Amino acid sequence: MTRRPKGQAAESPAEELEQLALRAIDTAKKAKKHRQSLTSHGFYANKLAELRADAVNVFRDLTTHSAGDVSAMAELIEKVFSPHGDVRKRADAQRELVFALRTAPTAPSQSTDKTLDGALFPQSLLAETKRGYVITIGRQMNGCFAAGWYDACAVMMRRLLECAIIESFEQLKLSATIRDTNGNYLQLSDLVNAALNERQLTLSRNAKKHLPELRDVGHLSAHGRHFTAQKDDIERVRLGCRIVIEEFLRHATLL
Repeated sequence: MTRRPKGQAAESPAEELEQLALRAIDTAKKAKKHRQSLTSHGFYANKLAELRADAVNVFRDLTTHSAGDVSAMAELIEKVFSPHGDVRKRADAQRELVFALRTAPTAPSQSTDKTLDGALFPQSLLAETKRGYVITIGRQMNGCFAAGWYDACAVMMRRLLECAIIESFEQLKLSATIRDTNGNYLQLSDLVNAALNERQLTLSRNAKKHLPELRDVGHLSAHGRHFTAQKDDIERVRLGCRIVIEEFLRHATLL
């Protein structure tokens, strides 16, 4: 991160994040002007990656906001600093992020946290991961459960499970074991089998018990032609979801 001039007062985390977002926009514009890709290993791609890392570190210091604020900001940060996406959408996300940083309450909102955590999986735990896509998938899963959209909830639970398993394997430097010959990640059934058989994961007895249950309800809702999930179907795997997802996220050192 760029050093501040000597004697200049330290910026708050919110102010630092605003500046990093502006620099990300500037980097993306220059890359477009010079016809350079942000997904390669060129100068602008490396610069954006550095800004993204700085933003994640600064974002961790935003501890005074509620889980809801943190979730929304993490999604915007993902858009601003992602190597994918066009300049206009990136700029729109940057403006929304600045607005969120400047208008978010400075003290935790207990009522908001309670609402978020009262669903299928604690949203405040997902917010701790600082991973925008994990937070977004979890929010959709929880929102579907609260709204009574149980098939949609099961499908989003399936996606969250996939993400958590992959994150844990990547952290353990074992991602090659869950890729096919083309380098693509395996389907959920194979991911579950790999997780159950991987000794380095040291899954708990409860996680091993509930993991197949989460896989099955996700498969039925995603692919069962005549199956429609009911509330009882989700309630039966609610404890398993809480145990399994958190365990994989901790193996991934995201919690």
